[in-house]
Amino acid sequence: MKLRRLVARNLRRLRRKGGLTQEELADRAGLNRNYIGMIEREENAPTVDALEQLAEALNVDPVDLFQ
Repeated sequence: MKLRRLVARNLRRLRRKGGLTQEELADRAGLNRNYIGMIEREENAPTVDALEQLAEALNVDPVDLFQ
């Protein structure tokens, strides 16, 4: 499986598990809501910095986005 797809699936799963909307996650991570949607739809690959921000906002280890 491609990393982009893996990150997209895990991001969506972790976001939903936390009961967050894309907008809420974006606010917590300091990112644009459209960017979150693009990552989840595999239209954009997140930067390392964005992955770190998302993991912090989700209260998970960044590695969780790749498992």
